[in-house]
This record gives sequence, C-alpha cells and structure tokens, in this order.
Amino acid sequence: MKTFNLSLNCINDVKDFVNIVSKYDFEIDLTSGRYVVDAKSIMGIFSLDLSKPIKAEVHSDDCDKFEGEIKKFIVD
Repeated sequence: MKTFNLSLNCINDVKDFVNIVSKYDFEIDLTSGRYVVDAKSIMGIFSLDLSKPIKAEVHSDDCDKFEGEIKKFIVD
C-alpha cells in the first residue's frame, strides 16, 4: 500500500483524477478528516473538504505507472 497527499482544487481536477483512477483495477481510498470515500466516485470526492489536501491510500504495491499519471495532483 502507498499513501499520497493530493490537492484537487477545481471541478476539472476531480474529473481528470477520476478518469485516471478508473483505469486501474486496484482500490484507492481518499480520506479527509474522518471521512473515507472510493476514489472512483465523483460524488464521493465532492462530499470531502477539497480546500485541504486529501490523503490517498492505494491498495497495490505495483502503482508506479499510476503515481506518474497523478503526479500533478500530489502535494508534499
């Protein structure tokens, strides 16, 4: 499992992120505070507080290609 902090600032960021995530078979959870949603759910993502970085947990050890695709959303 790998963990990233993401910033999704606008509607287009969320749409692009979900399109990327949907291509992969492994599970990805997004956490904001005490809420956890499926990263493949646009409605779930919009229920989170997007004004702060969101924690993404990728449930796969082979996610290098995925990490490269979402690099523009990753924050430190």
